[in-house]
Parts: sequence; C-alpha cells; structure tokens
Amino acid sequence: MTYDRLTGLDASFLRLERLETPMHVGALSVFEAGPLVGPDGRFRLADVRELIASRLHLIPRFRKKVQHVPLEAGEPIWIDDDRFDIGYHVRLTALPAPGTRAQLLALFERVQAQLLDRSRPLWELWFVEGVEDGHIGMIQKTHHAMVDGVSGVDVATVLLDFTPEPTILDAPEWQPEPPPPPARLLIDSVKDLVAGPQAVANATRRAAEVPRWAADRVSELARSLATLTEGGLVAPKVSLNNPVVGRSKRFGLVRESLDDVKEVRRAFGGTINDVILAGVGGGLARLLETRGELHPELVLKVFCPVSVRDDSHKMQLGNRVSAMFVPIPVGVPDPLERLATISATTAELKEREQAVGAAALLGITEYAAPTLLGLAARLVHHQRLVNLVCTNVPGPQTPLYCMGARMLEAYPMVPLARNLNLGVAILSYCGQLHLGLLGDRDLWPDLDVLEVGIDDSFSELSKLAAERLEASEE
Repeated sequence: MTYDRLTGLDASFLRLERLETPMHVGALSVFEAGPLVGPDGRFRLADVRELIASRLHLIPRFRKKVQHVPLEAGEPIWIDDDRFDIGYHVRLTALPAPGTRAQLLALFERVQAQLLDRSRPLWELWFVEGVEDGHIGMIQKTHHAMVDGVSGVDVATVLLDFTPEPTILDAPEWQPEPPPPPARLLIDSVKDLVAGPQAVANATRRAAEVPRWAADRVSELARSLATLTEGGLVAPKVSLNNPVVGRSKRFGLVRESLDDVKEVRRAFGGTINDVILAGVGGGLARLLETRGELHPELVLKVFCPVSVRDDSHKMQLGNRVSAMFVPIPVGVPDPLERLATISATTAELKEREQAVGAAALLGITEYAAPTLLGLAARLVHHQRLVNLVCTNVPGPQTPLYCMGARMLEAYPMVPLARNLNLGVAILSYCGQLHLGLLGDRDLWPDLDVLEVGIDDSFSELSKLAAERLEASEE
C-alpha cells in the first residue's frame, strides 16, 4: 500500500515542537476591507469559507492530519480527516476600538503562541475585523511539517487571487479515504524501513562500477561539506542564543523598498539577498552594541534556508530546503565593507556548493530510524552552530486579493528553536520587503531597537548607493 508519508525533514518539525517553541510558520497580513464586508457592515465569513473550501482540492494536505506509526517504526503518514470542518480552520475575530497596529500585533502574538491541534489538519486562518483605517487583518499559521517558505507562497497564491474578481471553483466532491489499520501500517512501515538501506546499498554498488564518476562526486561533496565548518564549528556566544524562557512571544515589523535594495545592488554588486543580510546585520550590530556585546571581531553565524525546489515541485507541500551558513561581520562598522564581505563569502559558498553539502546531510535523514531522529531533534535544541535564522522568500510582485479586497502588507514569521530566541523572516511583495521579527518576550524587551536599527541600516546603504550612482553619472 502507498502512503503519503512525511519525509524525515518534515517529521523533524513535529519532534522539535515544545510548548514554548511551536513549530509553525505564519504571517500577518493587512487587507483593504471593501469587498470583504457585506451590506450589513459585517465581514463576509460564510463567503470566504466557501471560497477557500472550493480550492482545497488543489492542496489536498490541507484536509489531512498526521497518523503516527505504531512503535515509531516509520515516519508518520498523512491521512484524510473524516471530521474536517472548514469553520474550525477559517475563523473570525475583532479588535476593540480603535484597532491600532499595536493591538493587532498583540493579537497576532497570542494566536501564534498556541500550538496547532495535531488531531486536525495543521493550519488556521484568522480574519480580524476592526483594524484601524478600515482594514481587515489576517493571521495565518501552518505547521512547518506541511510547508516551507516557498511552498507557503504557492499556497497563498491558491487561496488568494491575482485579480479583484474572485473565482469560486467547481470543486469535485470530497470523500475522505479511510485510514489504514495500525497493524497494516506497522508492517508496511517496517518493510519501507528495510528497503531504504537496501536502496542505498544498490546505489553504492552501481557507483562502484564507475569509480571515476564516484570519486569525483565524493570529492565534490567533501568540498561542499567542508565549508560548513569553516570559521569555526561553534558560533560565538551572544544573547541571541539564550534559551527561550516562556510561551509568550514578541513580533516586530520592518518594511523597506525593494527598489532601494536593487539600487544598492546596482551600486555595489552582490545579490539582493546579500544586501538584505547586510541590512539585517547593521540592525543586529546596533542591538548588540546597546547590549554591550559588540566588538570589532564579532562575526555572527546565520542559518539561511535555501530552496531546492524546481518546477516539478510546484504546488507540492512539505519541505524541500537545504541551507547556507553565512557569517555576518557585525563588528565591522563600515556598512560597505560589511556588504562586500558578505557578497564575497556567499559567492564562494555558492561556488563551493555549500547548500549541496547541507542537502546531502539532510538527505541522510530519510534512512535513519525515527527513534534516532527523535534524539537528533532534541539535540538541535542545544545546538551551538548558528546564532539566528534568517529566511528570505521571494513573493509575487503583483497584488493579491481576497474576495476582491487587495492585500496591502504581508509579514512572515519563522519559528524559534530552544536556543535561537530570534527569527528573522523576509517576504518581498509588490515592491516592498516585509520583515517579520519574532523574539521571546522575556528576552526581547528591546525588540524596537532592532527594528529601528534595521531600518536605519537599510537607509544608510540606500543613501550611499544614491551617492555612488550619482557620482558615476557625472
């Protein structure tokens, strides 16, 4: 029997989850109210639920829940939720007057602090009435076992529209498939577990038949894996790695012009992602200076997820990511020197295919016993390899709509690990970079320092770029 089985990477996000470190990704969006509100002045909840329900056949996993294998003899599988209720997953709430941005953020933080119910499909959408300026808020949360950043954008483009005219699809009737009996699932999982190492052995034998090709591949892999330990295996000890204390979180927002970032790239070279890392690095330098931790030699190690999706993975959920470990010289006071160093480093890491090496390590998880992976997941909470996660997801540069109402802003959220008390997520949308900063509330009373520092850092880079380009045109 064929199962929709979680990969080792997907299942690791279930194992990593704790009350104080939920493992769902999320987003805070703001929409024009307009078409979302009916003639009676109330949010059109029934219509929105109907619209979303009509599209769920395009993302079947949104009607599936997790079933574990007896004795943990294999990774869990996705099964249809025979009590699926769109009303549970698409909800409506409201802010008290005056509905300020601070109130919206406080609600977002409370909603995101709660674990998703594992007895149901692992996603929720909350619409929020009463947002200032007559807007509607939307809070999204989806377990990381279901989506990574890029597939999350794919999901958004299914649930939302590229035109103001909403489309109610003629969806096929959905009939949930019955789950497999536990005994059958156990037997099949054991067979799969035995077949995995055998497949590796077969591949090894085939590789042995072409020793030159195999030697070349091993050499390339060793070269890329070596980059993961350069600059020291252990990240510098800073307050960003103090253990997460409680369940309450703080969420900060920064918005920057994508055109300004492109101008910096045009003036000084590198990639858009290099400029973003330099801008974030400037903000971190400001923060660590106020905390008394900054010194000239300080280089933070930043975990940057890298998508390994191609067109064949379009609209497939789950995680298809590797990683780059990027050093950011926050102790360097000159922003252009910081940017040049980051650009040179990332170019070398790409040339040496660090992400390929990391992907190979992640691929090993597909052949490890789930009990060993559970132990590895617990060890991740005590890692000393990186100081923070910074993920940059390219979003659509054309407007998205919900029931004809335009989405104005969208700030992503990446979860925390036990000793990574800050997560930085960036989504580009309609010419703007939307940065979402998630921190442990008890450890981040100064999150506003980081917000202002990042904004000032981008402004400084933009000013220098304008001066460089103006001088080059004279």
